[in-house]
Amino acid sequence: MTGPAAAVASLILLAATLVFAMVRPRGWPEAVAAVPLAGVALLLGLATPAEAGQRVVEILPTMGFLAAILLVSHLAAADGVFSWLGTRLAEVCRGRPRRLLVLTFAAAAGVTAILSLDATVVLLTPVVLATAEGLRLESKPHVYACAHLANSASTLLPVSNLTNLLAFAASGLTFAGFTALMALPWLVTLAIELAVFARFFRKDLRAAPSTRTPEHRDAPVFALVVLAGTLVGFGAGQLVHVEPVWVAALAALILGVKALAERKIKPWQLVTEASPMLILFVLGLAVVVEAVSEHLLGGVLHTLLPDSAGLPELLATAAIAAVLANLVNNLPATLILLTVLGPHPNTGILLAVLLGVNIGPNATYLGSLATLLWRRVLAKAGHRPSAREFLKLGVLTTPLSLAAATVALWLVLP
Repeated sequence: MTGPAAAVASLILLAATLVFAMVRPRGWPEAVAAVPLAGVALLLGLATPAEAGQRVVEILPTMGFLAAILLVSHLAAADGVFSWLGTRLAEVCRGRPRRLLVLTFAAAAGVTAILSLDATVVLLTPVVLATAEGLRLESKPHVYACAHLANSASTLLPVSNLTNLLAFAASGLTFAGFTALMALPWLVTLAIELAVFARFFRKDLRAAPSTRTPEHRDAPVFALVVLAGTLVGFGAGQLVHVEPVWVAALAALILGVKALAERKIKPWQLVTEASPMLILFVLGLAVVVEAVSEHLLGGVLHTLLPDSAGLPELLATAAIAAVLANLVNNLPATLILLTVLGPHPNTGILLAVLLGVNIGPNATYLGSLATLLWRRVLAKAGHRPSAREFLKLGVLTTPLSLAAATVALWLVLP
């Protein structure tokens, strides 16, 4: 299949894959649709087996790391890291809603950066919700912060987001080099988001301080030490040629042995919490995206994307990436853009793409699977965030923070 028919067919396959992932009828895993639809793309000749195989082989190491870090996040939660963190937020804020918001920003930014955005959405959001409600404070500013920072705070480390992991292999940067370049954009983004949140939720944050006393919890020292060692290992591992996946796997092994010995988890959870179905979803999606890139978007994006890293070019790249993320979701957008940029992209352009696909999804619900998952987490807790309010907040934060972060990136590029 070639020409317009191939373009339409590939777009339909991508749309079907994403709609299924967003709706998840009967709770079925995303891979239930993604893998068969990838097979359809191959059968129709929209992607060749050689191209699909190459794409899958390229991202398999990244998928291994993703499985390990998801397992580490779950094991940290099983050891009480997140429940302890919620208690500390309640204790330190002293019942003051504005202080709780600042602390939530710090917690969400740290969890997102170190344990990835999925940990912030799935594990931290319920804790923050329970903390605010336990203090009888309005929870909305704090849970919205979790949603926004799961996306916008994921630009700091290569391990903070699957989009970063996919791009990191092509960047040619070390772990420390990537982090050094993204640190200032990350800080600028957090500052702007916090300022806008303080203004947007000013009525909620003016509430009288809570007089409720939170229950004290002892710190899970062992798990916290392992997490700190894991972060150090990510940074130092490349100096001795140890890839991040092995550092994460070692952390998962250590925490897993402890959790099993203390009977905090079942043995089979070591497999299920590594999210094998999510891995299959990403692999299937990669094949479908290969077809879309080949027959529809690749040529257009190749024309639009610049190949130099001046400030206008970086701003244009970040904007293109953000728009594409909100049209087709940020994970497919990243895969498409990486294909267009090729194996040796300009470092500045690549990092501007990451700013676009990570900060840009805060503009709409559809920009990131993490945001959709956040809505599902809140719905299970009996809360349904307003789509209109989310969009209004996105309009106020996303363009400003994306532009400012891109300028910050331009300032630190060599």
